[in-house]
Amino acid sequence: MAQHISSSSALDQLLASTTYVVVDFYADWCPPCRAIAPIFNSLATQHSLEGKLQFAKVNVDEVRQLAMTYGITAMPTFLFFKDGSQVEINSHTAICGADRQALVAAVEQMSKLVQSSDN
Repeated sequence: MAQHISSSSALDQLLASTTYVVVDFYADWCPPCRAIAPIFNSLATQHSLEGKLQFAKVNVDEVRQLAMTYGITAMPTFLFFKDGSQVEINSHTAICGADRQALVAAVEQMSKLVQSSDN
């Protein structure tokens, strides 16, 4: 399940304690955000591994500072992190919009990276 982030320090703590993190920046009033939320939650349920791959949701209206820090101008926006730093996955540093195919592919790639690091 995706962790709801309510402060910058909560995200910092998650990034410090988890190798790979996928963050969904969303807004409650955003129809594309609502459309892709079940897919994001399903991916989180399928692929989360404590300390290795976690999923987080940031409501941009509640945690505006985080949205500004990461330059979020459209919702939903999905960012990818490894060892606390934003990284590129499948040629994307971010996925803007409810692009189901790109999101699924990026999460599957991150899951493969986690599995390969375990071997």
